[in-house]
Amino acid sequence: MPVEFEQYSCPATRAWQFCGLVVALAATSACQSSPAVRSGFLSSYSSLPGGEVYRKAPTYYREDAASDAVKTVFVEPSVIAPDLETELSAEEKAMVLHEVDRQICFEVSERFLIAPEPSPSAGTVRTAIVRLQSNSRVGSVAAAAVDFVNPIPIVNFRVPASTGGLAVESELLGPDGRQVAAMLWTKNAGMVGRVKPSLSRAGDALQLAEPLGDRVGKSFASKDRPRIKLGRIDPCARFGSRKNVTRRLASGVVGGVTGLYMPQVAGTSGRETETERFQDAKPEQ
Repeated sequence: MPVEFEQYSCPATRAWQFCGLVVALAATSACQSSPAVRSGFLSSYSSLPGGEVYRKAPTYYREDAASDAVKTVFVEPSVIAPDLETELSAEEKAMVLHEVDRQICFEVSERFLIAPEPSPSAGTVRTAIVRLQSNSRVGSVAAAAVDFVNPIPIVNFRVPASTGGLAVESELLGPDGRQVAAMLWTKNAGMVGRVKPSLSRAGDALQLAEPLGDRVGKSFASKDRPRIKLGRIDPCARFGSRKNVTRRLASGVVGGVTGLYMPQVAGTSGRETETERFQDAKPEQ
């Protein structure tokens, strides 16, 4: 498959020995995202590309006029697709569900008004996790050890075959229930990138929720749609804090010292009630 390389600059010190590693891993990392799987969760797949185009993530469809006509949306709590196989526990899956909800709501709220509950006049955002791959704790420890001598601090090196992944299907329905936009998104943490290793088996999936949310917001809203300036009351508060400077700083310090991503420090460990919510959650048929 075609591979595009990012440009890395290595100083003329012992860092030169990392250049070959960066290029080699970048080539492998470029092939880390597996094709999305059509689970049957979406109300329709007919407008989404198929064939080779479909195998490239993200894949999305949007009807601009219909999307622009939707002013308010209700963000349904995300669900786990039936028969999904994963090593993650119910608690770990609940953590990922919570973070996916949080990130999607944040990004959607910058483009649509958020309804606190379903309404006949509001659209609906529905999301299902269709693949949830855990990351290796042993591989994370090894990666953290490598990063202690890593001369490129913004880039993390990961052990091959030890990274986790996340794939979702998401759609925007109009107030009449008709599909306005849909998206298939899948991504694995790369062996060269900004996803930090973690002792939590859900660590990679939790970190991938942020780029997922960004992609959902961009896929569901047309480019001409004006951004919404948020007021003092956060419409996504039911999913957790939007910005927590203290946690962000703490996570940066802990990550800098240990080389690891820790959900409890970063504030992505979710709420205890999320586990109960997950256990009974099933996609609508």
